Amino acid sequence: MEWMETLLTSIFLLVLAYVGVSMLGAARWAFLTRALQSRLVAERQAVVPALFDPRELSGLPDPVQRYFRLALTAGQPILGAVRIEHAGSFNIAESGAYRWKPFTSGERVIARRPGFVWDGRVTIVPGLTVHVHDAYVAGEGTLHPALFGLTSLAKRQGKGDIARDELMRFLAEAACYPTALLPSQGVQWQAVDPHSATATLNDGEVSVSLLFGFNEDGLIESVRADERGRTLNGKVVMSPWEGLWSDYQQHEGMTIPMCGEARWLMPQGPRPYWRARIGRIDYEFV
Repeated sequence: MEWMETLLTSIFLLVLAYVGVSMLGAARWAFLTRALQSRLVAERQAVVPALFDPRELSGLPDPVQRYFRLALTAGQPILGAVRIEHAGSFNIAESGAYRWKPFTSGERVIARRPGFVWDGRVTIVPGLTVHVHDAYVAGEGTLHPALFGLTSLAKRQGKGDIARDELMRFLAEAACYPTALLPSQGVQWQAVDPHSATATLNDGEVSVSLLFGFNEDGLIESVRADERGRTLNGKVVMSPWEGLWSDYQQHEGMTIPMCGEARWLMPQGPRPYWRARIGRIDYEFV
């Protein structure tokens, strides 16, 4: 029976090592998350005005005016910050057959200066987790996945294209915190047609524009970019991108989407890679 004792000892040591690595990784990742969030809060600026006045909609494209009158309530407080919890699935295959994996995440958003920190956990197989930071903080972007929160699988961080890509995410997700899309909050709108308009947001040296599409009800249905950085075979390739929003509900006087999808617009057709539902959203008003 000596072989049985050796086997059980080996299994015990493997389990002990797994628990130790998991705990160490979780602690390290929590430290990195807190550091990003601290920088985010340190950049926070005063938000004015304090209340939404429908008169600021004057001169905006018709579909944009219609959207704000549906999504917001006259006289409501302007948002200063948001906390969001998501659950969904992420396609980890860059090409070929889809490999959807479940994820959960928490996100902290600051309206002014625009920024966010998204902390996601993707389960590759039971017991094997990849932690992901997707963030825009102080004019810099971050995209960092790490196995168990310890071993970096890739990392993009800094200014330039990655900053632009991440500010683009902030603008695309603003349907979930709609006062951030108001002209008073720095967004410039340009008419395109009766069902779409272009929104531009500047933050220092970083400037992004997205095409917003509105559905028959007048709510945001899609956001599109001609170019956004996509990692393919270890390289960043600029590709057309689209985000979709659905299942609108009322929260704190605002009409917001509860479901979303992000996808690359490829010559052979759309390739979705992120699908999620909001499990909880908490607003901090001015």
